[in-house]
Amino acid sequence: MEENIKQGGLPENAMRPLQPGEEYKPLMPAKANPKEVTAWSLVLGLLMAVIFSAATAYLGLKVGQVFEAAIPITIIAVGLASATKRKDPLGENVIIQSIGACSGMIVAGAIFTLPALYILDAKFPDANISVSFLEVFLASLLGGVIGILFLIPFRKYFVKEMHGKYPFPEATASTQVLISGEGGSSSAKSLIVASVIGGLFDFVVATFGAWAENFTSTFCAFGTTFAAKTKLFLSCNTSAALLGMGYIVGLKYAAIMCAGSVLIWWVVVPLIALIWPDLEVSAGLTAADAMPQQIFQYAKSIGIGGIAMAGIIGVWNSRKVIMSSFGLIKAAFGNKGAAGTSDNLRTDRDLSMKIIVLGLAIALMVTALFFYLDVMHGSLLFTVVALLIVFIIAFLFTTVAANAIAIVGSNPVSGMTLMTLILASLVMATVGLSGKEGMVAALIMGGVVCTALSSAGAFVTDLKIGYWLGSTPSKQQGYKFLGILVSAATAAGVIMILNEAYGFTPDNSDVMAAPQARAMAGVIEPLMNGGMTTETWIMYGIGVVISLVLNWFGISALAFALGMFIPLQLNLPLLVGGAIQRYVTTRSSDAKVNAERGEKGTLLSSGFIAGGALMGVVSAGLTFGGIDWVIDGGNWAVSTWGQLLSLAAYIGLIVYLVKACRK
Repeated sequence: MEENIKQGGLPENAMRPLQPGEEYKPLMPAKANPKEVTAWSLVLGLLMAVIFSAATAYLGLKVGQVFEAAIPITIIAVGLASATKRKDPLGENVIIQSIGACSGMIVAGAIFTLPALYILDAKFPDANISVSFLEVFLASLLGGVIGILFLIPFRKYFVKEMHGKYPFPEATASTQVLISGEGGSSSAKSLIVASVIGGLFDFVVATFGAWAENFTSTFCAFGTTFAAKTKLFLSCNTSAALLGMGYIVGLKYAAIMCAGSVLIWWVVVPLIALIWPDLEVSAGLTAADAMPQQIFQYAKSIGIGGIAMAGIIGVWNSRKVIMSSFGLIKAAFGNKGAAGTSDNLRTDRDLSMKIIVLGLAIALMVTALFFYLDVMHGSLLFTVVALLIVFIIAFLFTTVAANAIAIVGSNPVSGMTLMTLILASLVMATVGLSGKEGMVAALIMGGVVCTALSSAGAFVTDLKIGYWLGSTPSKQQGYKFLGILVSAATAAGVIMILNEAYGFTPDNSDVMAAPQARAMAGVIEPLMNGGMTTETWIMYGIGVVISLVLNWFGISALAFALGMFIPLQLNLPLLVGGAIQRYVTTRSSDAKVNAERGEKGTLLSSGFIAGGALMGVVSAGLTFGGIDWVIDGGNWAVSTWGQLLSLAAYIGLIVYLVKACRK
């Protein structure tokens, strides 16, 4: 590399809070002039955006899981740079990753809401709910643009002022991959080995069904009977990627999230069956007859209320940061014509506040035209109310989405979007827009907000990567909009194609699961055609109270609420990984040895995440191509022996991680 660019790993103070007067110096110093935006990085970044938008949209609608594209894109960028022997590719690889990662964030926003339009159209054919490519494309595009513009003023707060206080698990994994591509890094071998192990571990499950993806307490007949009678249930995802995620998140936040899961799964779910045995938790199924997993789909409404309240608390706690953004606007348009967020140092240079405000003004005008001419059918009142709802919620919840990604690497976007749909439906119905037109309007509004929050949460990861490595923020920010444009067009096209090929009818959830979109449709229908049940409002209220109490005691309300909303099997692996991290970093009496073991574990965990994500893409590609290699149609994996093998393999993976960290 250039002599003024460091070689090797990140500085020692990259992952910890800085001491008074201490400064963090990135891998590419501020005075360096690295290659970043080139024909190579632009073309490859846009190509990755197209490929991964299609893959994630298909997989997300097929099985309801949107894999994080940033890590596999990073691996591909590093591999191609090495294969073509590009000189000093680090800056280019960051741009490739940043543009390509638009795929995951745009797709998540689009598929969580907009397919609900097709679902409602199939359920109410007389309503003639029409969905066009332009509607899906514009909702995704505008949401992405709004989310990025709202986040930029908060970049310094999240990535610089809070340095070392948030774990940033996704950013950590991607950064380790990028560093491994540098010739001076001695960590490449360990990262590659861990990536291979993690990738193969998850690949044999996803592609062949070699063992169960989740080990559950219902692996035998007794466990099933016990769960049916007591409504007590245990489930743990055994993937390598989630184990690595838990290690990076750490024990503190993992424990808080699991506490939220325990409250819902082992207290609330049994109580619902006991107190409201006749409550219909799903179509034709009462709580008394349902399994715990089915009751959870109803009980997680508490998590939605908790997330919403945690969001309000987060907005209040961030009020100084929010107000400072208004100060930047004033400085940008004041008499002195200050540059707003631009600083002299290359690594501190954001897009100017003038550009941000101008961009938001343009986005506001385009959104207004879109709503007025297409969604609200020429009603000025409905258009103004919709604009206020979309922009206020998107602005306030931007910091919540970024905060969630910074803490646990998981964005509660579906929970916040559900709350947005509820508020939008209630407000729009109050001003006179209900029925078919109201459902369409609320879902389009929800699509814009959902994509905005998804984009803001994902982009904070890109900015943290750039901060650690020394990229130019303004370049990351400016070219992000190009990736959003391409990803929005691709996602809209895939949604249209899948609807033509399979349809999103109420009775084909086994073909196109689209669980988030079906949940959105289920929430919005009663609101626009009669109202929400009293029990559901009670659930929301309980979540609000829980978040307020937790905040009073100084406990992270957002982490706890995430635990209440995210299924148990996705939270327990975080606790396991966090416990491993605590164990390997406290066994020695030598603090230096403990620190080295912790760093080794972070590297190996990043490999697990990277390998699992990359092989997830491969599995998605095989599925997309119609290749089915699943053993016994998946029956073996969910059998007693399949689950026991899953547990044994998981224990083996844990033993490997512990031993490898302590070497």
